[in-house]
This record gives sequence, structure tokens and C-alpha cells, in this order.
Amino acid sequence: MKQREITEPTRLLDEKGNIETAGYAKKMVYQYNRENITANKARLKEWDYYYVGNDDCALCLTIADMGYIGALSATVMDFSGPWQITKSAPFLFPMGKMKLPLTSVSGDVAWKTGKVEMTFENANGKRRLYGTYPKFGDNKEDLVFDVTLTDEPEESMVIATPFKEDKHFYFNQKINCMTADGYFKLGDKEYSLRPDKKTLGTLDWGRGVWTYDNTWYWGSLQAILPSGDKFGFNIGYGFGNNDQASENMVFFNGKSHKLDEVTFNIPQKDGEYDYMSDWTFTSNDGRFEMDFHPVIDRYAPFDLKFFAMIPHQVFGKFSGKATLEDGTVIEIKDVLGFAERVHNKW
Repeated sequence: MKQREITEPTRLLDEKGNIETAGYAKKMVYQYNRENITANKARLKEWDYYYVGNDDCALCLTIADMGYIGALSATVMDFSGPWQITKSAPFLFPMGKMKLPLTSVSGDVAWKTGKVEMTFENANGKRRLYGTYPKFGDNKEDLVFDVTLTDEPEESMVIATPFKEDKHFYFNQKINCMTADGYFKLGDKEYSLRPDKKTLGTLDWGRGVWTYDNTWYWGSLQAILPSGDKFGFNIGYGFGNNDQASENMVFFNGKSHKLDEVTFNIPQKDGEYDYMSDWTFTSNDGRFEMDFHPVIDRYAPFDLKFFAMIPHQVFGKFSGKATLEDGTVIEIKDVLGFAERVHNKW
């Protein structure tokens, strides 16, 4: 696989609505020019997804405009249980009305559907995520959350990926290892997402015109190691034609280290994926080798037949090694992260 790095400001789309220069970057140098999208606007998918967690608990939040359908989604997890609750509040035909930002660098997004409301503020080096989701819990408890993310790393993972189909593209940034400070409450019980818990946040910022039926694989980790170093990774594939670059990358103390190809080895039983048995991850260059012991399978299908998102987002403990670009080997043992296989019709 080629690994074309983009380092200078670059227009994302040409006049025909295709990726002008496919590749990856370590900073947000691509300029998302929505006016050059030539596909049917109902096919445009835009989302901001945040994962905020520590070894005790986690909060996942999504504001998504998928063209003919939108959604506010939340997940809360308690890893000591372990248990999770996922809910989505869908609505029809947002078609750009949500005004998701053109860049991950700045810009706010807020939306309310029914009594569910979320706000993601992004300015002056801080990202504040707050909102309410009434009757979210199994016993109709309200979910309330307020988290601020700071210490955004100097480098991250940015990728511009074409599809083989004309006018289709995938543009994405993953920012791992931001410092988190906040909480979420489920009814009367409050869960700490404070720095003293070594809580970190990840942003998955996605924009693109996707093919209708596809399956992707994504894995992510962020941690403060016993040494005090911040370490993380982003791995995945299935996101279009990645001949020019993969989105596999290791993060260490604010710097990004490019990987080539990483393969998810998900066990099977009786011809079906066995998500709760141990996985392995291997790389073609030997720089990323991990074992993965699942704890929670966040299986939360959203299936309207014509529109479906069938995710197995599995949270668990990673053990293994990753090699940085300078040859330094980072070894980890039982560090919490997640890996997923998602089948979409959208």
C-alpha cells in the first residue's frame, strides 16, 4: 500500500466532486469544500462522534446528519458491571439544516429533537460537550452530561479516501488523547470523567458521500501509561479505496506515527463472528501486534430496513506492542480500548 502524506493546504474535492489528492495527513490541512459535492445531497453523511472514558466508565455522543435521516445518539458504559445503555433519537430529512462545521478546528453544533438535546462547542482550544437525554436509562432515568476536552495534541490522523464509484468520498479526522474533565449523571448516580481518573477523549469527525451498502472495521485506544506518557492508536479499513493511504496510526505524546496495513482477526464460531472471544491484530510490517480481550459488545442495531446501522463495537483490554517511526517499541498490557465491525445500509 502506498502512504501518500499531504503536508500543505489542499482542496479536498475537485469540480466533479471527487477527491482531488487522496492521502493522509497528520494535521487538518485538507479544506472541505462542500460546494463542490456533485452527488445527490441526500447521500451526504456528516457526523461528530466523541468517546470520553477511563477504566471505570465511558460516554459516547454523536450528532449526525445522514441526509435523509439524522440522529442524536448516546451511550453510557460501566466497565465494573460491565453494562452499557445505548439510545438514539432519529429524525427525518435534516439535509444540511444541522449545519455541521466545515472544519474540525472550530465551530459549534447543537441540535434538539423532542426533548433530547446536545451541544458541542469548539473554540479557544476547548471542546465542551453538554446536553440531556430524558428517560434514557432502563428505569427511565434521565441522562445529563457536561464534559470539557482540552490539551488537543499537535498531530492526529486525517485521511481523504475516494471510492471506486464516481462522486463518492470519505473525509475523516481522528483526534485521540485529549484531556477530559466532566461527568455524566444517570438519574441520581453521577459518574466521574475527571482528570484524576486519567480520563481522555477522542473525536471521530467524518464527512463524506458513501456507497449504500458497506462494512467497516475500526479500532481505537487512548491511555496515560504508567510512565506518564500519552499513548493511543487508530486502526481500520473498509472505508473506500485506500490505495493511497491507510488510516492506521499510533499516537505518542502528541505526535503521530504512520502504520501501513493492520488486519482485524475476529474469531468465528459455527460460521458466525464470535465477538466476545479473544481477537488478535496483526500488521504487514510487524509494527503493530496486539491481543484483545473483550469486556462489552456494544451491539445496538438501528434498523429501518432501507436505512440500517448494525454495529458490534466491542470494548476490552489490549495487550501487545507498537513500533514508532523512529523504531521505539511501546509495550502495553491490559489497556482499555475498542474495536468494531459495522455493517451499514445508508
